[in-house]
Amino acid sequence: MSETQQVQAKSKAADPEDVAALSYEQAREQLMAVVNQLEAGSSSLEQSLALWERGEALARRCEEWLQGAKARLDAARADKSNDA
Repeated sequence: MSETQQVQAKSKAADPEDVAALSYEQAREQLMAVVNQLEAGSSSLEQSLALWERGEALARRCEEWLQGAKARLDAARADKSNDA
């Protein structure tokens, strides 16, 4: 990872607004990229920590989207039950 990429990774890891603006698909794609980088094992400890932090934030974002989708499905099912 170049020095520029290191700086970008650190700033992304520390920017929760960046993660909060992502769609589920974007967050999942970025999370998969982070996992691949970590699994490659070619990053320094500092880079790995920044990637880990980014990955944790992305995983939380994905979970938020999934919980929101579940709530919408549950609400739709409840409405359908009330109509019957």
